[in-house]
Amino acid sequence: MNPTAALPAHLDYLRLAHVAENYESLAKEAAAKNWSHVDYLQRLLEGECLCRQQRALERRVRAARFPMIKTLDQFDWSWPKKINRPQVQNLFRLGFLAEKANVVFVGTVGLGKSHFAAALGYEACQRGHSVLFTTAIDAINNLIAAQAVHRLKSELKRYLAPDLLCLDELGYLPLDKTGADLLFQIISQRYERGSIVLTTNKTYKQWSSIFNNDSGITSAILDRLLHHAETVPIEGKSYRAKDQAETQA
Repeated sequence: MNPTAALPAHLDYLRLAHVAENYESLAKEAAAKNWSHVDYLQRLLEGECLCRQQRALERRVRAARFPMIKTLDQFDWSWPKKINRPQVQNLFRLGFLAEKANVVFVGTVGLGKSHFAAALGYEACQRGHSVLFTTAIDAINNLIAAQAVHRLKSELKRYLAPDLLCLDELGYLPLDKTGADLLFQIISQRYERGSIVLTTNKTYKQWSSIFNNDSGITSAILDRLLHHAETVPIEGKSYRAKDQAETQA
Protein backbone atom coordinates (compact mmCIF):
# COMPACT_ATOMS: atom_id res chain seq x y z
CA MET A 1 0.00 0.00 0.00
CA ASN A 2 1.26 3.48 -0.84
CA PRO A 3 2.25 5.07 2.51
CA THR A 4 1.19 8.52 1.27
CA ALA A 5 -2.21 7.43 -0.08
CA ALA A 6 -4.08 8.86 2.89
CA LEU A 7 -2.15 12.15 2.85
CA PRO A 8 -4.62 14.14 0.70
CA ALA A 9 -7.47 13.14 3.00
CA HIS A 10 -5.47 14.19 6.07
CA LEU A 11 -4.58 17.53 4.51
CA ASP A 12 -8.19 18.12 3.52
CA TYR A 13 -9.32 17.32 7.08
CA LEU A 14 -6.79 19.78 8.47
CA ARG A 15 -7.77 22.32 5.79
CA LEU A 16 -4.20 22.72 4.57
CA ALA A 17 -5.17 23.61 1.01
CA HIS A 18 -1.84 25.14 -0.02
CA VAL A 19 0.10 22.16 1.33
CA ALA A 20 -2.23 19.76 -0.51
CA GLU A 21 -1.67 21.59 -3.79
CA ASN A 22 2.11 21.94 -3.49
CA TYR A 23 3.60 19.13 -1.39
CA GLU A 24 4.38 16.89 -4.36
CA SER A 25 6.02 19.53 -6.55
CA LEU A 26 7.94 20.93 -3.60
CA ALA A 27 9.10 17.42 -2.66
CA LYS A 28 10.62 17.03 -6.11
CA GLU A 29 12.38 20.38 -5.76
CA ALA A 30 13.60 19.39 -2.30
CA ALA A 31 15.08 16.17 -3.65
CA ALA A 32 16.76 17.98 -6.54
CA LYS A 33 18.28 20.62 -4.27
CA ASN A 34 19.09 18.32 -1.34
CA TRP A 35 16.92 20.18 1.16
CA SER A 36 16.67 18.73 4.64
CA HIS A 37 13.31 17.47 5.90
CA VAL A 38 13.07 20.53 8.12
CA ASP A 39 13.73 22.92 5.19
CA TYR A 40 11.08 21.16 3.12
CA LEU A 41 8.54 21.36 5.95
CA GLN A 42 9.35 25.00 6.61
CA ARG A 43 8.80 26.00 2.98
CA LEU A 44 5.50 24.13 2.85
CA LEU A 45 4.23 25.78 6.01
CA GLU A 46 5.48 29.23 4.99
CA GLY A 47 3.41 28.95 1.83
CA GLU A 48 0.36 27.85 3.82
CA CYS A 49 0.76 30.76 6.23
CA LEU A 50 1.09 33.29 3.41
CA CYS A 51 -2.04 31.97 1.71
CA ARG A 52 -4.02 32.14 4.93
CA GLN A 53 -2.80 35.66 5.64
CA GLN A 54 -3.85 36.75 2.14
CA ARG A 55 -7.29 35.20 2.52
CA ALA A 56 -7.73 36.85 5.91
CA LEU A 57 -6.76 40.22 4.42
CA GLU A 58 -9.28 39.77 1.60
CA ARG A 59 -11.99 38.98 4.17
CA ARG A 60 -11.15 42.10 6.18
CA VAL A 61 -11.22 44.29 3.08
CA ARG A 62 -14.60 42.87 2.00
CA ALA A 63 -16.01 43.39 5.49
CA ALA A 64 -14.76 47.00 5.52
CA ARG A 65 -16.98 47.89 2.53
CA PHE A 66 -14.65 50.47 1.05
CA PRO A 67 -16.26 52.30 -1.90
CA MET A 68 -12.86 52.06 -3.59
CA ILE A 69 -9.41 50.91 -2.51
CA LYS A 70 -7.20 53.91 -1.80
CA THR A 71 -3.58 54.12 -0.65
CA LEU A 72 -1.38 56.94 0.58
CA ASP A 73 0.90 56.54 -2.44
CA GLN A 74 -1.97 57.50 -4.75
CA PHE A 75 -2.49 60.91 -3.15
CA ASP A 76 -1.47 64.03 -5.10
CA TRP A 77 0.31 66.15 -2.50
CA SER A 78 0.77 69.04 -4.92
CA TRP A 79 -2.94 69.90 -5.04
CA PRO A 80 -4.01 71.06 -1.54
CA LYS A 81 -3.06 74.65 -0.79
CA LYS A 82 -2.31 73.71 2.80
CA ILE A 83 -1.79 70.30 4.41
CA ASN A 84 0.61 68.97 7.04
CA ARG A 85 2.19 66.13 5.09
CA PRO A 86 4.39 64.77 7.93
CA GLN A 87 1.35 64.70 10.22
CA VAL A 88 -0.66 62.66 7.71
CA GLN A 89 2.22 60.31 6.96
CA ASN A 90 2.73 59.71 10.68
CA LEU A 91 -0.92 58.67 11.02
CA PHE A 92 -0.20 55.74 8.70
CA ARG A 93 1.99 54.26 11.42
CA LEU A 94 -1.42 53.61 13.08
CA GLY A 95 -0.28 54.58 16.54
CA PHE A 96 -3.69 56.14 17.15
CA LEU A 97 -5.31 52.70 16.87
CA ALA A 98 -3.29 51.35 19.78
CA GLU A 99 -4.27 54.42 21.80
CA LYS A 100 -7.99 54.05 20.89
CA ALA A 101 -7.75 57.64 19.64
CA ASN A 102 -9.56 59.38 16.78
CA VAL A 103 -8.58 61.26 13.62
CA VAL A 104 -10.66 64.05 12.08
CA PHE A 105 -10.01 65.37 8.56
CA VAL A 106 -11.50 68.84 8.09
CA GLY A 107 -11.83 70.65 4.78
CA THR A 108 -14.12 71.63 1.96
CA VAL A 109 -15.15 69.21 -0.79
CA GLY A 110 -12.68 67.54 -3.15
CA LEU A 111 -9.51 67.87 -1.07
CA GLY A 112 -8.85 64.20 -0.35
CA LYS A 113 -10.47 63.70 3.06
CA SER A 114 -12.31 60.56 1.98
CA HIS A 115 -9.15 59.34 0.21
CA PHE A 116 -7.18 59.56 3.45
CA ALA A 117 -9.96 57.90 5.48
CA ALA A 118 -10.20 54.98 3.05
CA ALA A 119 -6.41 54.68 2.80
CA LEU A 120 -6.06 54.60 6.59
CA GLY A 121 -8.77 51.95 6.72
CA TYR A 122 -7.03 49.86 4.07
CA GLU A 123 -3.69 50.18 5.87
CA ALA A 124 -5.38 49.03 9.07
CA CYS A 125 -6.80 45.99 7.23
CA GLN A 126 -3.31 45.13 6.01
CA ARG A 127 -2.04 45.26 9.58
CA GLY A 128 -4.66 42.80 10.78
CA HIS A 129 -7.30 45.20 12.13
CA SER A 130 -11.05 45.00 11.55
CA VAL A 131 -12.48 48.05 9.79
CA LEU A 132 -15.84 49.43 8.67
CA PHE A 133 -16.14 52.33 6.21
CA THR A 134 -19.47 54.15 5.92
CA THR A 135 -20.85 57.61 5.42
CA ALA A 136 -22.29 59.22 8.51
CA ILE A 137 -25.71 59.50 6.85
CA ASP A 138 -25.79 55.82 5.85
CA ALA A 139 -24.89 54.77 9.39
CA ILE A 140 -27.61 56.94 10.88
CA ASN A 141 -30.23 55.82 8.36
CA ASN A 142 -29.41 52.18 9.08
CA LEU A 143 -29.79 52.78 12.81
CA ILE A 144 -33.09 54.62 12.32
CA ALA A 145 -34.43 51.69 10.29
CA ALA A 146 -33.22 49.23 12.94
CA GLN A 147 -34.80 51.29 15.71
CA ALA A 148 -38.15 51.15 13.90
CA VAL A 149 -38.15 47.33 14.07
CA HIS A 150 -36.68 47.15 17.60
CA ARG A 151 -33.23 46.00 16.43
CA LEU A 152 -31.22 49.07 17.39
CA LYS A 153 -29.01 47.31 19.92
CA SER A 154 -27.92 44.58 17.51
CA GLU A 155 -27.41 47.01 14.60
CA LEU A 156 -25.41 49.37 16.79
CA LYS A 157 -22.90 46.55 17.39
CA ARG A 158 -22.02 46.74 13.71
CA TYR A 159 -20.51 50.18 14.32
CA LEU A 160 -18.99 49.37 17.70
CA ALA A 161 -17.26 46.07 16.92
CA PRO A 162 -14.53 47.05 14.40
CA ASP A 163 -11.12 48.20 15.59
CA LEU A 164 -11.52 51.19 13.28
CA LEU A 165 -14.71 52.92 12.16
CA CYS A 166 -14.38 55.33 9.22
CA LEU A 167 -17.26 57.84 9.23
CA ASP A 168 -17.23 59.81 6.01
CA GLU A 169 -18.95 63.07 5.03
CA LEU A 170 -20.30 64.33 8.34
CA GLY A 171 -21.85 67.76 7.84
CA TYR A 172 -22.88 67.55 4.21
CA LEU A 173 -26.49 67.05 5.33
CA PRO A 174 -28.03 68.35 8.60
CA LEU A 175 -29.25 65.86 11.18
CA ASP A 176 -32.46 65.99 13.17
CA LYS A 177 -32.56 65.16 16.88
CA THR A 178 -32.96 61.43 16.24
CA GLY A 179 -29.96 61.35 13.90
CA ALA A 180 -27.83 63.39 16.30
CA ASP A 181 -28.75 61.13 19.22
CA LEU A 182 -27.84 58.01 17.23
CA LEU A 183 -24.49 59.47 16.15
CA PHE A 184 -23.83 60.34 19.78
CA GLN A 185 -24.45 56.71 20.73
CA ILE A 186 -21.84 55.53 18.22
CA ILE A 187 -19.24 58.06 19.34
CA SER A 188 -19.88 57.74 23.07
CA GLN A 189 -19.85 53.93 23.06
CA ARG A 190 -16.63 53.83 21.03
CA TYR A 191 -15.02 56.40 23.37
CA GLU A 192 -11.71 54.96 24.61
CA ARG A 193 -12.75 51.55 23.24
CA GLY A 194 -12.15 51.92 19.49
CA SER A 195 -10.85 54.48 17.03
CA ILE A 196 -12.84 56.63 14.62
CA VAL A 197 -11.56 58.30 11.46
CA LEU A 198 -14.05 61.01 10.58
CA THR A 199 -14.21 63.42 7.64
CA THR A 200 -16.17 66.66 7.68
CA ASN A 201 -16.56 69.80 5.63
CA LYS A 202 -17.39 71.87 8.72
CA THR A 203 -14.99 73.43 11.20
CA TYR A 204 -15.78 72.60 14.81
CA LYS A 205 -17.34 75.99 15.47
CA GLN A 206 -19.83 75.20 12.67
CA TRP A 207 -20.84 71.79 14.03
CA SER A 208 -23.92 73.14 15.79
CA SER A 209 -25.45 73.70 12.35
CA ILE A 210 -25.06 69.97 11.64
CA PHE A 211 -27.11 69.07 14.72
CA ASN A 212 -30.06 71.41 14.24
CA ASN A 213 -28.34 74.12 16.35
CA ASP A 214 -28.59 71.94 19.45
CA SER A 215 -25.63 73.15 21.49
CA GLY A 216 -26.07 70.41 24.08
CA ILE A 217 -25.70 67.43 21.74
CA THR A 218 -23.00 69.25 19.75
CA SER A 219 -20.91 69.78 22.89
CA ALA A 220 -21.44 66.19 24.03
CA ILE A 221 -20.32 64.78 20.67
CA LEU A 222 -17.30 67.05 20.38
CA ASP A 223 -16.26 66.37 23.97
CA ARG A 224 -16.03 62.61 23.43
CA LEU A 225 -14.74 62.71 19.87
CA LEU A 226 -11.94 65.21 20.49
CA HIS A 227 -10.76 64.16 23.95
CA HIS A 228 -8.28 61.76 22.31
CA ALA A 229 -8.08 62.98 18.73
CA GLU A 230 -5.82 64.44 16.08
CA THR A 231 -7.29 67.03 13.73
CA VAL A 232 -5.97 67.34 10.17
CA PRO A 233 -7.10 70.56 8.43
CA ILE A 234 -6.85 70.63 4.63
CA GLU A 235 -7.23 73.81 2.59
CA GLY A 236 -7.54 74.44 -1.14
CA LYS A 237 -9.84 74.03 -4.10
CA SER A 238 -11.67 70.88 -5.12
CA TYR A 239 -9.53 68.35 -6.99
CA ARG A 240 -12.65 67.11 -8.78
CA ALA A 241 -13.34 70.65 -10.05
CA LYS A 242 -9.79 70.68 -11.41
CA ASP A 243 -10.44 67.44 -13.32
CA GLN A 244 -13.66 68.86 -14.77
CA ALA A 245 -11.93 72.06 -15.87
CA GLU A 246 -9.17 70.08 -17.59
CA THR A 247 -11.75 67.89 -19.35
CA GLN A 248 -13.66 70.91 -20.67
CA ALA A 249 -10.52 72.82 -21.72
